Amino acid sequence: MNGLKLPKLEQPAAGLMDQNCQQFLVELVRKFRPQLHNLLVNRQQRQQQIDAGALPDFAPETASIRDSDWQVATLPKDLTKRRLEITGPVDRKMVINALNANVDCYMADFEDSQSPTWEGVLQGQINLFDANTGQMTYTDPVSNKHYKLQENPALLIARVRGLHLPEKHVMLDGDVVPGSLFDFALYFYLNYQQRVARGTGVYYYLPKLEHSSEAQWWADVFTFTEDYFQQPRGTIRATVLIETLPAVFQMDEILYAMREHIVALNCGRWDYIFSYIKTLKNHPDRVLPDRQVVTMNQPFLNAYSRLLVKTCHKRGALAMGGMAAFIPSKDPTENAAILAKVKADKELERANGHDGTWIAHPGLADTVREVFVAGLQGDNQSHILREDDAPVNAADLLEPSVGERTEAGMRTNIRVALQYIAAWISGKGCVPIYGLMEDAATAEISRTSIWQWIKHGKTLDNGEVVTKELFRTYLEQEAQIVRSEVGDERWAAENFPKAMQLLEQITTADELVAFLTLPGYDLIQ
Repeated sequence: MNGLKLPKLEQPAAGLMDQNCQQFLVELVRKFRPQLHNLLVNRQQRQQQIDAGALPDFAPETASIRDSDWQVATLPKDLTKRRLEITGPVDRKMVINALNANVDCYMADFEDSQSPTWEGVLQGQINLFDANTGQMTYTDPVSNKHYKLQENPALLIARVRGLHLPEKHVMLDGDVVPGSLFDFALYFYLNYQQRVARGTGVYYYLPKLEHSSEAQWWADVFTFTEDYFQQPRGTIRATVLIETLPAVFQMDEILYAMREHIVALNCGRWDYIFSYIKTLKNHPDRVLPDRQVVTMNQPFLNAYSRLLVKTCHKRGALAMGGMAAFIPSKDPTENAAILAKVKADKELERANGHDGTWIAHPGLADTVREVFVAGLQGDNQSHILREDDAPVNAADLLEPSVGERTEAGMRTNIRVALQYIAAWISGKGCVPIYGLMEDAATAEISRTSIWQWIKHGKTLDNGEVVTKELFRTYLEQEAQIVRSEVGDERWAAENFPKAMQLLEQITTADELVAFLTLPGYDLIQ
């Protein structure tokens, strides 16, 4: 239809993605895809300047936006209490468990914790449609256990894919459809009527923005969609993840560009660390230590958290905290240590003034509720303005991190990245590995850290200089450890040989591969 080419749709997807849905997608993509291509070119041009020696900074040409008084549109009532949010992929059982968890909101993720197989993307949209009707059930084919939505489930927010990711299975006029527009269009079309009828709106998380021009693009997408379906302005509301280093210098501008539709910014800490490495990859004085010591106590991360809170609350938006990626342990002593770490991390976020925070596992909910529910007066902390703080400047946001680069840390990075890539190209986007819930962001940190250590010839604690040859040696050794852990059958079935080859290619490439999910996407169906 009108140049749109889709794989054959089976029921129930064919019934949901009807002709009207397809026509909306066609019009949206034709209007906004050319602008998106230009935005991605602009990203590359800004990065070239940083690669040549410049450092990110606040833009002088938008100082008037930062210095003037203005507020975002009044927040909808149901988005003012977001003290605890759980995130995860859009698998049916996980959606039910997340909506039933002891949390305020659930971010259903089509991005970093979802492997974008065609079946998985479509089934995810079906799952969220069923979740919005309130009639969602699931019976596990192995255990025969039955799952269903409880009354008063968590508030559902959908995260679409980043601007850089295509939906390769859908073509329009001979070119791929952007994954972000595909996810956005289907979710809105399928769910806006029932959500509006319940007195709520259509809520999104927007990932990996780098500049206010990208926020303006999304604002235009939202406005076009509201007009197309004759819905009031502000029916669509968004939370923007500040998870790239360039975006932290654009927070006021992002809020201003989306002021009719935005409700919050979020500290996407794991992607932010990845972006710090990627953005400053050519700067030898900005090389990070082991991933395990790059916590929110590091000055550059704490400055980012405090500036986000101050900026949001000044403009009438909420300031969401980051992800606790730990998984509870069955060992009581080990679990107590995990929960203590999580609690301390969340207490730091609360002290900085965040209005809510994220968890990846329902087993952390009670511990985090002690901090962000019992520990808060009211629905949020929007009254904390941090007006007496010293200004956070560019040097604070770029401050190098202290800490060792260790052999153990490098070997752990290799095992984590290998296992995650194998899972991702096999259709799983969110994977428990060594006590942490790993997604694309944490895997990106693991492989880009090693790439940066190679580029700048950094030395490990054992005295060895990190080279391509050393990485290949460690990769062979650690792959054998992983194989012994998972077994030969799983090693073959879950594409570990392909994952190993991809990890070697992207880690030893002369130029940093921007996202592992781009070459990885070629390996999935």
